[in-house]
Amino acid sequence: MRLVIDTNILISALIRDSITRQIILKSGWRFLYPKISLNEIEKYKTYIMGKAGLSNQEFDELFNIIISYVSLLEESNYQNKLDEAEIIMKHIDEKDVVFIASALASANDGIWTDDGDFDKQNHVKIWKTGQVVNLFRKAIPYY
Repeated sequence: MRLVIDTNILISALIRDSITRQIILKSGWRFLYPKISLNEIEKYKTYIMGKAGLSNQEFDELFNIIISYVSLLEESNYQNKLDEAEIIMKHIDEKDVVFIASALASANDGIWTDDGDFDKQNHVKIWKTGQVVNLFRKAIPYY
């Protein structure tokens, strides 16, 4: 399985040691994330630290562990799909354009997100957390 992950998935994995975190760390699947969207994680860092009860150092350590299981995509990896992605998402949510472009530009099985805005397009397969959890539990039954 190879999935582009949305920011809400990374935030979920940072907030608690949930099944989302376990999937990222233990599934052996490949996860892709547009590097430019790391600014969203930085924007919500204080919120995440508060929800998770983490110090700045603990957050940084956890973030580095989780992100080591994610391939960060440079803009050059998906730049040729930005115009197409913008057409798809411009009337839905422009901040999601980079995720659609990333999915269009790379070999993958879709986008893992719980953001309902992605459901309003039909160009890229969307995977909700429940679906990903079911696949993970089939692949690794002891979870």
